[in-house]
Amino acid sequence: MTVTAAIPARLESTRLPRKILVDLAGRPLLWHVWQRTCLAACVDRVVVVTDSTEVQTAVQEWGGAVVMSSPGCVTGTDRLASVLDQLAGDLILNVQGDQPLLDPVLLDRLVTTWSQKPDTVVTPIYRLTQDAALHNPATVKVVIAANGEALYFSRSAIPYLRRKTAISIPVWGHIGVYAFPRAVLQAYSHLPVGPLEQAEVLEQLRLLENGIAIRTMVVPMASRSVDTAEDLHQVRAILAADRNRGSEGPT
Repeated sequence: MTVTAAIPARLESTRLPRKILVDLAGRPLLWHVWQRTCLAACVDRVVVVTDSTEVQTAVQEWGGAVVMSSPGCVTGTDRLASVLDQLAGDLILNVQGDQPLLDPVLLDRLVTTWSQKPDTVVTPIYRLTQDAALHNPATVKVVIAANGEALYFSRSAIPYLRRKTAISIPVWGHIGVYAFPRAVLQAYSHLPVGPLEQAEVLEQLRLLENGIAIRTMVVPMASRSVDTAEDLHQVRAILAADRNRGSEGPT
C-alpha cells in the first residue's frame, strides 16, 4: 500500500492574506505543515499542490515536491482531485496547509484506521469542551451516528440541547484532515455541489449530500490552525516556548 500526503496550498485567503508564506519562527508557515507531515511514519510521499508559482518556488527551495493545479479549484479537495493523475497511492491524505502544529501521529492513526475499512473516507474529531469554540463559526462541529459515521458537519452549534439539564451528550469538533481512498477522490470533482455545501461552505458536505459515508476517528485534542492574525500570534508564542524549553537542556 502506498500513501501520499497532499497539502493543498492556496496563497490568497480571506481572513489572513498570504498566510501560508507568512514567517513563523524563521520559516514559512507552510514549511511547518510540510515538515510535520514528513515525520509521519505511514506516509510514503509528501507533495504540495498549488496554483501559485510563488508557493511553488518556496517549496522547491526547501526541497519539497510540488504539483501545479488550476487556479479555478474551489476547495482543497477539488484541488487534489484535479491532479489525481499526478498523485501516486492507494490512499491520499488531504492535509490542510494552515496547521503548522499538526501531530504526525494523527496522520499515522488516520492511515491505520482507514486500513480497517479501506473503502471509506476517514477524518479526525475531538471533544469540544469550551462554549466559545462551540459558538465560533470557524470551529466546525460534527454529529455522529452510533457506528462513528458522520451525520452532519456545521459551523453552527450542533446538536441543539433543548433540555440542557436533562441530557449529557458529547459535542464534537472536526479537524480538517481526510484519508481519501483513491476511488472516492477520483469521483469527488464529478459530484454535484449541493445546497448544504453552498450554505455552510464546507467541502466535506459534498460527500454526505451524495450519499458517501465519512467515518470519524476520535483524537485527544484539536489541531490548531491559523485562520486569523490572533491565531498566528498564539502559534508563534507556542513555538517560542518550545524553543525556550529546548534551549534549557536537561536538568
